[in-house]
Amino acid sequence: MGANQKLPETIKHVAPVWSRGAALLAERGEGAYLYTSDGRQWLDFTCGIGVTNTGHSHPAVVAAIQAQAGRLLHAQANIVYHQPMLDLIEQLLTIVPAPLDQFFFSNSGAEISEAAVKLARQATRRPNIIVFQGSFHGRTNLTMAMTTSKTIYRAGYQPLAAGVFVTPYPYSYRYGWDDEATTQFCLRELHHLLKTQTAPDETAAIIIEPVLGEGGYVAPPRAFVEALRAICDEHCILFIADEVQSGFGRTGRWFGIDHFGVVPDIMIMAKGIASGLPLSALAASTQLMARWTPGSHGGTYGGNAVACAAGAATVRAMRTERMIENAAAMGQVLQTGLRRLQEEHPCIGDVRGLGLMVGTEFTTAQREPHTAAAKAVVKQAFEHGLLLLTCGTYDNVVRWIPPLIVSEAQIKHALEIFETSLQETAV
Repeated sequence: MGANQKLPETIKHVAPVWSRGAALLAERGEGAYLYTSDGRQWLDFTCGIGVTNTGHSHPAVVAAIQAQAGRLLHAQANIVYHQPMLDLIEQLLTIVPAPLDQFFFSNSGAEISEAAVKLARQATRRPNIIVFQGSFHGRTNLTMAMTTSKTIYRAGYQPLAAGVFVTPYPYSYRYGWDDEATTQFCLRELHHLLKTQTAPDETAAIIIEPVLGEGGYVAPPRAFVEALRAICDEHCILFIADEVQSGFGRTGRWFGIDHFGVVPDIMIMAKGIASGLPLSALAASTQLMARWTPGSHGGTYGGNAVACAAGAATVRAMRTERMIENAAAMGQVLQTGLRRLQEEHPCIGDVRGLGLMVGTEFTTAQREPHTAAAKAVVKQAFEHGLLLLTCGTYDNVVRWIPPLIVSEAQIKHALEIFETSLQETAV
């Protein structure tokens, strides 16, 4: 099915800084499929990097966008309130954990990550932030400094913002240990960091992805997250959960942190919040938000009326159509199928994930990253009409992020293509 689509000359005017896995001109999307301008259908297991969780062009979301566009496109949040933002807040209050009850809106994951740091620094009057190895929090100057998943995101942009310190993420497969040994090691290293590089009384927050995203789709042991919450409580350090990629049903629960039985002080959200429109959100308690000086942060487009209408419709559709439950069930189908393939293809070193946020890590017989194998299989799957992405520091993890409306038949079709691709690439 390879992509021989004739592309228009104007693509040469698109900045090449966007890395590109496939050269397709998408004309429309519906559910789990993208359709190119030459009429071909592609099973999309990328979701625009975890954005279109409700599927492409969900009818309820499209209707909400169309209706709002005819009423009010933009109402700046410093000047007026608008109903779509209040509707979205009403929906969010039903899914974020208490006591998170106030919201700030922006446009992207990077912007909301930076907003969370600004809130943490003002609220605590402390300068420093701790992030985890393998993290991805954005591409602004500050969030680049907070991002450690790949050097490509930082190289050539030094010096970056100061006050950011890095501690190991509990990535058991990478270390070759069980979860208990990995947890103990990572906690020791965190305590060591607090003794050697940033003292607790100068540390404003620790920010963690409840499932490591760009770093390799890794879920931490529950014991680690519980201990991290306890450390934050002991030292009055704010716990920030970065749910940009793991939020809005992706993991089979509303948010990734819901799997670990702890409540963050600040939660940040983007990607799946509005089914494709640019929107991000920060949630914190009324008490914490009261310590953020009015006027010290803002943004022209944050909480745009049309995007908020899409966000409210997204949450309603997820609940009404039981997409969260489907993500949990289909995630089991997907992981079961991938583990069967793992038995037949030793190059798949690990299969892991929560819900429909699943990673297959390709490694050599010596457990070294096998980047070439991962990329070859993704390329071959593309030739058969399946869109996949890689992630991880070495790009050796194939990530599976189908829409939450995906059916068992579509999962099995994707697994068939993946199996064929494994066989054809002989990895």
